[in-house]
Amino acid sequence: MSSLSGFVRAMIFEGYIAQVNENELKELTRIANNVANNINQIARRANVTNKVYKEDIEEVESLAGKIIDPLLFLQTKVLQLKH
Repeated sequence: MSSLSGFVRAMIFEGYIAQVNENELKELTRIANNVANNINQIARRANVTNKVYKEDIEEVESLAGKIIDPLLFLQTKVLQLKH
């Protein structure tokens, strides 16, 4: 919560507190940014050379694999808050 009044409103209307590990979210953001940067580099190179290299695709797939499990876990936890 960014403010006490926001916290109080959330407690009144929703009645629960969600605690999030800030370091885990920062790591997830770092990985997502890394994937996005790599995709942008591949897109730039593809636009210049008109070629997409197998190694580039494999690297993006590998990075995407690192981020999908934490995202699915986070999604599961958020969906549980609705109940």
